[in-house]
Amino acid sequence: MNIFESINESTTNVVKSGEDYIKYTHAYYKLKIFQLLSLSFSQIIKLALVGVFLFLGLIFLAIAAAIALGNLLESISLGILIVGLTLILFGLIPYALRKRIDKTILNKFSKSFFD
Repeated sequence: MNIFESINESTTNVVKSGEDYIKYTHAYYKLKIFQLLSLSFSQIIKLALVGVFLFLGLIFLAIAAAIALGNLLESISLGILIVGLTLILFGLIPYALRKRIDKTILNKFSKSFFD
């Protein structure tokens, strides 16, 4: 009977260790997910705040440049047209490079996600 009690006790310890391992692994992954979500959310918030202020600055600079260029060319509408076309050109550059930008973002996020 002594050997059966020893086997029973060993089996109970193995089961307990397995349950503890599963519990701690679950807690670890919950913390890891929380860390990744909080880092991602804070990055998005910072990007949004910086983006809003840069966008507003760009709008005011574009208006000022259009007025100044319009006064220089003696045609406000021509100044606005030139600034508008310049901004469209600046918008087409990231569009042309979108696959490279996607690849760079995926590489950076995969490094932070899988580390």
